Amino acid sequence: MNPHHHLHESTLLSYAAGALPAPLSIVAGAHLEQCPHCRQRLRDAEAIGSVLLEQTQPAAVEADARRESLRAAMLERLGTEPPISVAAPVRIARPERPESDSDHLPLSLHPYFGASLAGLRWRWMAPGVHCIRAEQMPSLIMLKIAPGKCLPMHSHGRSELTQILRGAYNDALGQFAPGDVADLDEDVEHQPVTAPGVPCICVSALDAPLVFSGWLARKIQRFVKL
Repeated sequence: MNPHHHLHESTLLSYAAGALPAPLSIVAGAHLEQCPHCRQRLRDAEAIGSVLLEQTQPAAVEADARRESLRAAMLERLGTEPPISVAAPVRIARPERPESDSDHLPLSLHPYFGASLAGLRWRWMAPGVHCIRAEQMPSLIMLKIAPGKCLPMHSHGRSELTQILRGAYNDALGQFAPGDVADLDEDVEHQPVTAPGVPCICVSALDAPLVFSGWLARKIQRFVKL
């Protein structure tokens, strides 16, 4: 899998700092599992964050160094060896999604939707559109959209992350296929059209309701809660 649409730099920095809202963080985690490029960018962001943290806390770093130096001197005077230091826990990167198993869901989605697409129980939302809303997190939603379906034109109240799991859609930003993520904000207005072939299955997280252009879509919005 070689995604062409990636997480925005600000999203990665917020994810690395633990500051991304939970629903968005879950979708970002699903993309990171499938995208080696963004995993490397995340490691770079974490390294930069670590350096910045050290630079903003020089006094604490120097105090720790002085304490370690005094401790080592005391142990030497007592004629004992310093105990073996315990290494910090290693953050294990999530494995990539198995290429041979297209039914497998990313690990970050398992607590909310289970482990496989085959196990999902879809609910009708609109003609050609089915959904599953995470019980623990209503703004985290899985969508299955029939091939060739044109969705209403809309923009976003704030941020939206959408990870494509199967199928594809096209809009003004290009084609989004399995592994791609749409990292959108209030400046983006688009009208996704699903590609022919198989249904487009994606997982989306919103931190504000969508903003629809058409009056009919706005009337329906209160019922579908998007």
